[in-house]
Amino acid sequence: MNTHAFGISSQTREASPLDAASTWWLTALDRMERSTVADPAIRVLQRGIGSLPMGVVRELLRGRPLGHPVHPLLVQVPIGCWLSAAVLDIVPGSGHAPRTLTAVGLAGVAPAAVAGWADWADLPPEQARVGLAHAVSNVAAVACYAASHVARLRHHPTKGRLWSLGGLAAVSVSGALGGHVAYRQAVGANPAT
Repeated sequence: MNTHAFGISSQTREASPLDAASTWWLTALDRMERSTVADPAIRVLQRGIGSLPMGVVRELLRGRPLGHPVHPLLVQVPIGCWLSAAVLDIVPGSGHAPRTLTAVGLAGVAPAAVAGWADWADLPPEQARVGLAHAVSNVAAVACYAASHVARLRHHPTKGRLWSLGGLAAVSVSGALGGHVAYRQAVGANPAT
């Protein structure tokens, strides 16, 4: 890890648990970027998405009028709602607010996902591999939040909270993966090297 980029000399600093976690994470991302196991599926998916007759809609989904992708903007709805629901889950007397926020977050997934797939279809292999893991993590998060919502509707708030925590963990991993894809796209290189 290049600690000089952060203004810290690696020779004067002891390794910390955070350093170990960072090294593990960056190593895992590097392996994911280099693994070609999913490449056949990635090529099929990218070709399929690229061949959809979307016309100007593709440019809107990719954020061309804004000058940057809209996917990062659209994910704020589900992430914000789900994080808010988690906070309200620990506040006594929150009533139906966590359930409502979970539902609104679920409703916000589709636009964010469509925009994300539109961006992903044009990524180079290294980023597409991490992007696919990002999508899989999102599927896990949505499944957890759907289960949370169903549990809450069936008057099982404890189950709903537990599923929500699982969803929050999955969306956190997904966000870290998505951030890596976006950063790598912006700088064109792995920040760990």
